Amino acid sequence: MTLTTPELHTARLRLRPFTEADATALFALHSNAHVLRYWDSPPWTDPARAERFVAVCRRIEEEGSGARVAIERAADGAFVGWCGLVEWNPDFRSASLGYCLGEEMWGQGYATEAAHALLRWAFDTLDLNRVQAETDTRNVASARVLEKVGFVREGTLREDCVVNGVVSDSWVFGLLRREWREQPGIASAEQVAGD
Repeated sequence: MTLTTPELHTARLRLRPFTEADATALFALHSNAHVLRYWDSPPWTDPARAERFVAVCRRIEEEGSGARVAIERAADGAFVGWCGLVEWNPDFRSASLGYCLGEEMWGQGYATEAAHALLRWAFDTLDLNRVQAETDTRNVASARVLEKVGFVREGTLREDCVVNGVVSDSWVFGLLRREWREQPGIASAEQVAGD
């Protein structure tokens, strides 16, 4: 079952399917050790990883298991990062949310805006009942993003990641359909393609 990756617009952002042209920006993002300090894998050292990431985005679309979108700033087309829903299970009506933004884009509300837009699409299009997200317990900024879009912290996965010898815990967040609501102050998303 194919799931068409959407193109979504907010007041400041464009969320769109990845292309091969995104490989350079993706590698710059995922090779930055500071950006990935709370990630569940080490920074990339091989530029070919970016091409494989784009290929995986296509594969999950073709398999119907999720959608990952590149985030760019509407004003100038600058690459902001990416946001995605993976592990979509139509039987359980569930999926997992993830995102990664460039360091220079932090603190501007872009993660919240992009997550909100993708969640709105997902609840409307995929008829989700539950979305789950996880973040390293040291990543307070990411936890705030999740809470701003309505997620509730449900528990802690103790010592669930070991990256370069560093052991870390993760918080598990959940968002249920009945709790989903439009958040004040966030531009609503308008789906323009790929329904």
